[in-house]
Amino acid sequence: MTQVDSTTDFTHDLLVIGSGPGGQRAAIQAAKLGKKVAVVERKTVVGGVCINTGTIPSKTFREAIMHLSGYNERGLYGASYMVKEDLGMDDLLHRTTSVITHELDVIRSQLHRNRVDVIAAEASFTGPHTLRLRDVRGGNGGETWREVSARHIVIAVGTRAARDPRIPFDGKRILISDDILDLSTLPRTVTVIGGGVIGCEYASMFAALGVRVTLIDKRPRLLEFIDHEITDILTYQLRQNRMTLRLGEGVQDVTALPGVDGRTGSVKVTLASGKEITTDMVLYSIGRVGATDRLNLGAAGLSADGRGRIEVNEHYQTAQEHIYAVGDVIGFPSLASVSMEQGRLAACHAYGVPTQSVPELFPYGIYTIPEISTVGKSEEELTQAGVPYEIGKAQYREIARGQIIGDEQGTLKLIFHMETRVLLGVHIIGSGASELIHIGQAVMSFGGTVDYFVNTVFNYPTLAECYKTAAFDGINRLGSVPVLEPRLEPAPDVGVVIPAD
Repeated sequence: MTQVDSTTDFTHDLLVIGSGPGGQRAAIQAAKLGKKVAVVERKTVVGGVCINTGTIPSKTFREAIMHLSGYNERGLYGASYMVKEDLGMDDLLHRTTSVITHELDVIRSQLHRNRVDVIAAEASFTGPHTLRLRDVRGGNGGETWREVSARHIVIAVGTRAARDPRIPFDGKRILISDDILDLSTLPRTVTVIGGGVIGCEYASMFAALGVRVTLIDKRPRLLEFIDHEITDILTYQLRQNRMTLRLGEGVQDVTALPGVDGRTGSVKVTLASGKEITTDMVLYSIGRVGATDRLNLGAAGLSADGRGRIEVNEHYQTAQEHIYAVGDVIGFPSLASVSMEQGRLAACHAYGVPTQSVPELFPYGIYTIPEISTVGKSEEELTQAGVPYEIGKAQYREIARGQIIGDEQGTLKLIFHMETRVLLGVHIIGSGASELIHIGQAVMSFGGTVDYFVNTVFNYPTLAECYKTAAFDGINRLGSVPVLEPRLEPAPDVGVVIPAD
């Protein structure tokens, strides 16, 4: 550990490397505490992967698909229903471009009004408190360098898509997720290598458009960290959308085939089992690696693991107590929402501001089609831990709102302690899952029981009624009756925390 000399003059109180969600929140929180803050971003635009190639583009792309393909209305109007015929990439990307532009403007405005200096440069450590910045905006015929120093530093550089050096990526036929926004035409067939979150999301999006999709993954089931009943429902619905799942299969070779008569060539994927798949496009989605290789971490007394990730403690401090790391660069869960909170908590800890956060209740949203969201424990985790539990379920088709919106496949599942009836987990698949999850999250945060939902009136008709239906189902499984929830006491005073924005 290095000791900070209180007499040292630093150019900044806090220097943040990376302008993604975690970096933004750390910078703004520190600025609101009256600190001199700068964000160093090596790209010419702020927002990081989240805004420019990751979360915002992919979720907006999904929303455009859901709307223009008429996917949500097919339960009412039939499988052939489409809002717009002959969909093309221009149609799908129009909304994406607009949203990205707006979000970039919002971020620039937030940083500006909080007096956070944004430096367009590539950063590398020269010591525990010092960094060398290379200007990336170009200049008068040469590279421009300068040295900066900071009492505290936050590393929020995010990740980049992993690439297998044996695969001939060209960004058109064989690509990573970052390349999708540059496609000019929709493929007729797509093979997705990797059944993680990103792979499942894009595979389900293309399938909703009517593209024939094959999804390959070495693991025997999709999204193993999600409650297995939920992933079983996802697997069923993906197959209903004509997707072929090759689970428990490894890829041996990917070969670009030449075109014939002026047509674009296809791609041959050879599996370890000997199967061969010929496809228009291959999307390679086998994880991501931390973007730490250019930081010269050794000069600061730090190191990264084999996937470029940095180890931190519960306060997001690295091996150097004045250097923090937040966001995807520290690994799971790699969510924009969690990265934001990590950035805020790191800045608060650096300057002694008390905070209250419950990481085990951070919600998880997966924007497949259908959408998945979860908070708390799964059945598998509770079984392994030996916790006695019961479940309650509601199907969207039982709820008037589910019939109205044409979603008859959605499911909401509550898991609660068999004896105390305390809510232990909520798992949802279907329309609005990532919004609905927050009701369960709120109840879990104050230690509420499944009876809370029985004793609460929900608007009618809404999907939120699923909570009440699932609660009755769970209590009926116990052969019991609802219990009146006690009056809630005010939360304990944990000190004033200045909001991050």
